[in-house]
Amino acid sequence: MRMNERVAGIIEALKVAYPDALCALHYQKDYELMIAVRLSAQCTDARVNLVTPALFERFPTLDDFADADIAEVEEYVRTCGFYRHKARDIVLACQMLRSDFDRKVPDNMDDLLKLPGVGRKTANLLLGDIYHQPAVVCDTHCIRITNKLGLAKGKDPVKVEQQLWKVLPKEETSDFCHRIVLHGRAVCTARSPKCEQCTLAPYCKSCGK
Repeated sequence: MRMNERVAGIIEALKVAYPDALCALHYQKDYELMIAVRLSAQCTDARVNLVTPALFERFPTLDDFADADIAEVEEYVRTCGFYRHKARDIVLACQMLRSDFDRKVPDNMDDLLKLPGVGRKTANLLLGDIYHQPAVVCDTHCIRITNKLGLAKGKDPVKVEQQLWKVLPKEETSDFCHRIVLHGRAVCTARSPKCEQCTLAPYCKSCGK
């Protein structure tokens, strides 16, 4: 099977299994998604969604976050892990949005990477979800499963991202990554994949192993 046929089959199977390719994090404003993604590092989306309602209620505007006492933000995000670094990044990033980016999350990779706590994975997610741009979000699910599917090789996020850009249709990239995450949580789990239930089994090199 040619790579383009393989990719088309995988994309279609994921669309059938997960028609709603939505980010699991809850937010209403663009900078709230930036904050939620920062909190999700080495933390579950479910935990972040438990923390952010109170956080966003206490700091309802960008100015509130930019002017916040970092120690107070720490208390709200403590259960997300690495809370000191995350609280600091949140406040500094909001300050930068206010001072350098007209209070808006930037719409390009170069500017996003200037924000404290924002790496390529976060930047791609923001570009895809806020601005509906092509975006390859290489989280652990994406890396693990695309390796199994023969779409990428290796564990380095940047290298996997580069490989996926070459094989995925640009207009499908963002939704593909959301669906892969959903599939990684529901079926192709790291410890005990449910191969007998897997819609991607015909394309998987590891199926049944």
